[in-house]
Amino acid sequence: MHDHFIEDPLDIREAIAEVPSVVAAIAACVDGSPVVMVATSFTVGVSYDPPLATIAVQHSSTTWPDLAAAPTLGISVLGDGHGPHTAQLASRDRARRLHGIEYVAAGSGAVFLDGAHSWFECSVEGVHRAGDHDIVVLRVIRVARDAARSALVWHRPARSRVAVDAQP
Repeated sequence: MHDHFIEDPLDIREAIAEVPSVVAAIAACVDGSPVVMVATSFTVGVSYDPPLATIAVQHSSTTWPDLAAAPTLGISVLGDGHGPHTAQLASRDRARRLHGIEYVAAGSGAVFLDGAHSWFECSVEGVHRAGDHDIVVLRVIRVARDAARSALVWHRPARSRVAVDAQP
């Protein structure tokens, strides 16, 4: 009901989780090995000139400090076929996140997941503190997409997987 506002932080968190968002893997080669983390906060179209995107990263992330130091990052908007792998990609066991998942390492150091809806090669433009997260502004250097694939979307607190059709 839209005429009843809630103020409880847990209820607010649940309401925010009900807004659908794409699932993105942020990855790069760090010290010769691929490092990956998952975000459901990837936003494109923040600016078109220059092309900018954003992600929000929790201050408690132990992966982001490694990725933040990389000169370029690969952002893979996961495809609907990645659904069974999302828990693995987001697991605390960093060494097993990419186990059995095909990926491509670009010459720039960016890493992209095969089967993704789209790939964005980015550099960090700026970082802004926002509550318990940092908002990371990314400059999009180049992009590749597979219009035949559907993007994987998180929806609702239970994280139901919903495919968004790639074709209108």
